[in-house]
Amino acid sequence: MSILYVSDAGTELGIEENRIVAHYPDGMKRMIPIETVESITLLTKAHISVPCMEACLKRGISVSFFSKGGRYFGRLLSTGHVNAALQRKQSALYDTPFALAFAKRIIHAKTRNQVVVMRRYAHSRGVDVEDLISKMLVFGKKLDTADTMEQLGGYEGQCAKLYFRGLAICIEPEFAFHGRSRRPPMDEFNSLISLGYSILMNEIYAEIENKGLNPYFGFMHRDAENHPTLASDIIEEWRAVLIDSMAMSLINGHEISKEDFRMGDDEHPGCFLTKNGLNIFLKKLEKKLQSQVKYLSYVSNAISFRRAIALQLGRLSEAIRRGEAELYEPIIIR
Repeated sequence: MSILYVSDAGTELGIEENRIVAHYPDGMKRMIPIETVESITLLTKAHISVPCMEACLKRGISVSFFSKGGRYFGRLLSTGHVNAALQRKQSALYDTPFALAFAKRIIHAKTRNQVVVMRRYAHSRGVDVEDLISKMLVFGKKLDTADTMEQLGGYEGQCAKLYFRGLAICIEPEFAFHGRSRRPPMDEFNSLISLGYSILMNEIYAEIENKGLNPYFGFMHRDAENHPTLASDIIEEWRAVLIDSMAMSLINGHEISKEDFRMGDDEHPGCFLTKNGLNIFLKKLEKKLQSQVKYLSYVSNAISFRRAIALQLGRLSEAIRRGEAELYEPIIIR
């Protein structure tokens, strides 16, 4: 199973028998067996026929819509996985000891994974980030003392600032950046991770629904209108593991160049991938998601990162059913 990414403006998706047919603006036609497609992600102004949408809904294939710059608009999905009883339990655990315990487990894992990623790239570049890591570990020890989500978020925020300061030291000098910038991203590194986070959030959102959970009933992130807070909770343990490390690999491995980005104008400021840059990015991301790893403590065999996300959400479903946050074991890389 794989994701179909559509990045060419004007592409038309249709259905012929059991195949999704993509008609590209240059006249090229591509046919994909529908049983091999897990989801469809439109990253540009493309068209999808009603029969194709109906076929996707019947098979539980979600269709997600993004702008050319990576802004997420929404998704077409089936309601076949809704589990009302599970969602009632999920909602009831908001503002309970479960929520804070779950959040602490996520942030502990996030901080440990950030340290691993920093050390990897510091070693490869021959730079010293141990002072920053020591400070991160101090804040990491304070996580257990947090009595509220606000305190926990404060410690997590300090770790994140130190982490991005460290990555800025480890990155190739021509791609230098000065901290995290969002909406819009103002440099190449932030452009890569912003798009990566958006796409990963979409994958997590879909898997949350596949497990019968509600993406908008989070624990760590507080209720916010039109924001899938549970997806925001879950992505925290995956940001450094999947997206930050991939962006650093693209840049420091010289797989992507400055020419693969374009700067916006006064009306639409920011830094964005070109068509070629986007193709490089999507191939790298898909390869990363399909790579085999052994990072889950309860799985002995190697599995893909995409499969690991699905298994993690299965564990979360069980933790919610039983009301025991300790059943959820975030991914820890080495």
